Amino acid sequence: MRKLFGTDGVRGVANLEPMTSETAMQLGRAAAHLFMRRAGRHQIVIGKDTRISGYMLESALMAGICSMGVDVLLVGPMPTPAIAFLTRSLRADAGVVISASHNPYQDNGIKFFSNDGFKLPDEMEARIEELIVSKEISHLRPTADLIGKAYRIDDAEGRYIEFVKRSLPKDLDFQGLKLVVDCANGAAYKVAPKVLRELGAKVEVIGNEPDGMNINQDCGAVHPQQLQHAVRYHKADIGIALDGDADRAMFVCEQGTIIDGDHVMAALGLDMHQQGVLAKQTLVGTVMSNFGLELSMAKVGIKLVRTPVGDRYLLERMLAEGYNFGGEQSGHFVFLDHNTTGDGLVSALQMLSLMKRTKKPVSELAKAMSAVPQILLNVKVARKPDLKSVPDIDRAIRASEERLNGNGRVVVRYSGTEPLLRIMVEGERDTLIKEVAEHLAQVVRTHIG
Repeated sequence: MRKLFGTDGVRGVANLEPMTSETAMQLGRAAAHLFMRRAGRHQIVIGKDTRISGYMLESALMAGICSMGVDVLLVGPMPTPAIAFLTRSLRADAGVVISASHNPYQDNGIKFFSNDGFKLPDEMEARIEELIVSKEISHLRPTADLIGKAYRIDDAEGRYIEFVKRSLPKDLDFQGLKLVVDCANGAAYKVAPKVLRELGAKVEVIGNEPDGMNINQDCGAVHPQQLQHAVRYHKADIGIALDGDADRAMFVCEQGTIIDGDHVMAALGLDMHQQGVLAKQTLVGTVMSNFGLELSMAKVGIKLVRTPVGDRYLLERMLAEGYNFGGEQSGHFVFLDHNTTGDGLVSALQMLSLMKRTKKPVSELAKAMSAVPQILLNVKVARKPDLKSVPDIDRAIRASEERLNGNGRVVVRYSGTEPLLRIMVEGERDTLIKEVAEHLAQVVRTHIG
């Protein structure tokens, strides 16, 4: 069992284990050792979001990395996808992001990118943990001029802005479009408005006054209500909500309505298909993607493949099978033709590009799919056995699938962070899926509730 790493790096309440300065320093030492794979000096990029605890963890990581004889390149508050890009651009050995993404400010996290800009596979994270626990490298102490140095990269912001803009055709701009962007008081509070204004859009900005404690607070992709109001107030063409580390984007149409991530995938996937750039005519979604996405895409010759929830699983499937576009309802979209990880700004530019080229409003583009009715129930559980090992639950799930008769789906999975079993049922009739979901929930409560 891994003690430090979860599904997206190490995460927890800042200044409590595992998010202490002591553990951060050990993570820095272990990562520095792991990534020293070539001759000469070594470099690791460190970026962060706007949390107050970022100062503490950045200093600790920097100390750990330098203590192993590896140099540190500091870029300050920058989006997670910017660190993935800068790691490649600066020819660094690795990148580190200090962020807890959409979590509240008291939390923080540490995640790593390898030199190719991809998140680490499980076995590399396990090796970092092993190096810390075993104290295998505690005797490695470079001295004198072999100790690492730290440098601040002053042009990191400009590098990333130009990189993001290169995801668009050179002759395309956004003049004539009016938009609102909500930066979640997070990592993109500087770069997001600059990118959009440089491309000619008229931009209203909210959530761009971080104070170390207001990241994701009633703003951003997790709380888009303020953005909805701002879009209506300013009569904007679109609203863009980023999360704290700007690796995802949610959209609000010109009427102030939130556009679900599945509808965004449908619109962008259909456009890529029509342009002949959708690899293998396939979208990559998760088990939670609405059944309507699958049905709508099938009608135009696009296949949907599904993965477990989490952008790392999307990416693994995309890399293994040669796909180039995938996403989640939550607004994580991965465009492998443009970046190696989810990038909220790249996603925003692709959506704006589609609007500009088709001259269609977001509300119209979202009609690329029709969602089928969906119900989601969370059932509190006392334990988390393999569901196939509980015969009554296993039978109930199979019976529920038979009731839907191929015109819907049943997805039953445990929460990764809470004592909950999530039951999701989709189908053509509201009454039927409600009956199916409530029956399943009762069976679960009886046996493991």
